Amino acid sequence: MARSPIAPAPASAGDVLRLVLTGTADTRGDIGRLTGLSRTAVTARISELLARGLLVETTVGPSTGGRPPVRLSFNAAAGVVLAAAVGVTRTQFGVYDLAGDPCAEDSGPLDATRGPDAVFDWLLDRWRRMLAELGRSPADVRGVGLAVPAPVDVATGRTGTPPTFAGWDDVDLAAPFVAEFRVPVVVDNDVNAMAVGEHWARRAEGITDLLAVKVSAGIGAGVIAGGVLQRGAIGAAGELGHIRVENGGGVPCRCGNTDCLEAVAGGRSLVRALADDGLPVHSVADLVSMVGDGNPRVVHAVRDAGRRLGEVLAAAVNILNPAVVVLGGDLARAYEPLVAGVRETVYQRAAAYATRRLRIVPSLLDERAGLVGCTVQVLNKVLSASAVDAAVGNR
Repeated sequence: MARSPIAPAPASAGDVLRLVLTGTADTRGDIGRLTGLSRTAVTARISELLARGLLVETTVGPSTGGRPPVRLSFNAAAGVVLAAAVGVTRTQFGVYDLAGDPCAEDSGPLDATRGPDAVFDWLLDRWRRMLAELGRSPADVRGVGLAVPAPVDVATGRTGTPPTFAGWDDVDLAAPFVAEFRVPVVVDNDVNAMAVGEHWARRAEGITDLLAVKVSAGIGAGVIAGGVLQRGAIGAAGELGHIRVENGGGVPCRCGNTDCLEAVAGGRSLVRALADDGLPVHSVADLVSMVGDGNPRVVHAVRDAGRRLGEVLAAAVNILNPAVVVLGGDLARAYEPLVAGVRETVYQRAAAYATRRLRIVPSLLDERAGLVGCTVQVLNKVLSASAVDAAVGNR
């Protein structure tokens, strides 16, 4: 049977940039063949992108008569994006080129409990300094990405309810950065950013379904299905920490319920329980250090927390059928006893077919996962075809 003719691809300037970014085309001739555009139209699109600095042309060989052969390539230095991951104990931030490579990264002991105004002012000050040290100006900023340890309504850019910390209820997360830089701002919760970062770090593996679990003071998950981050109807997808577990003992949770996974097996609850039991544990970092020292009581507590986590993950594995479950966060640094408990329960309770090829693995990016995820999210937005078309004046 004869093949139907292939319809010409969309051919705005943003579409042309996408062809170059994905490695689908690197010459004007490639673009003409792939899009069906005339030579004049190709020249017009390329000229727009060259003028914005998004593309560069490089002569690749000697001329054989006529115009020397040239290649098109993306210019990652045409601007920068800013990203920050606000944490419970530390905030990480950085400046990245348009390929997502770090120009500069740092972190500081500012935590979310200080309130949003303090966090925003501190971040803006650090970014201004960082840009100046790099010889960049605010005019070079193309977008901002921000992750916070709180529910986020990505449609409005505001924190949801209930807030994780006092003062973070219904906060406009984007407004201070839009006012400062006049660029798109992408906001999300910390676990979703972690999931995006871990998925991006494994892009060469071709994984399309991944569950990233952050096990720190609290517990949450980010869901990648079909290669796309799943937020749910109101952004509440992945709230594993607030699923009740069996025989929890009536432990109250900050959400108002009892025996939630987070309240029973989260880092905050483990620290409190071990301290009440007479051990010198004041933080999750202390707990992880004591696991490293082989303290049997702490190792047992972490493994039991892993079993509790496995109870909930078994149901998630049955429903979502991920290829990979990634364990990250501060408590996941006590990886061996934690993953032993998780695997014990998941493989016991989840359907055999769902776990046949399942891998439960540590984070590849560790504490940088959220920061990388923020960067990927904002680049996906500012380099989308529609955003590029708007920047070059196409409609």
